[in-house]
Amino acid sequence: MNTRRLGAGYEAAAADYLTGRGYTILERNYRTRGGEIDLIAEKGGMLVYVEVKFRSGACFGDPLEAVDYRKQKRISRAAAFHYARHGAGTEKNVRFDVIGIYGDGQIRHVENAFDYRG
Repeated sequence: MNTRRLGAGYEAAAADYLTGRGYTILERNYRTRGGEIDLIAEKGGMLVYVEVKFRSGACFGDPLEAVDYRKQKRISRAAAFHYARHGAGTEKNVRFDVIGIYGDGQIRHVENAFDYRG
């Protein structure tokens, strides 16, 4: 199985996880020149930009640690572009979350994992 298809499977699992917790998935794999956002969701008037990371085992590190400053900056740029086109004027609050999926199937959701990196 190629990595893109594998990644899509984990993103679908994360979307199901969020949906089960009352989130509405607005977009998947939102891409701009500056970056990509795996999932864009909404809950209670909050616009949530979500990065999904998977690691098959502890020897590859924690998936949550894979969202370093550089990755946060790319996600922030893509989010700014998305918000300018779809959220401006709506007065929605924005949050950046990270979902880590582990090899044993465990999902860890960190709300407000990082601040906007403009």
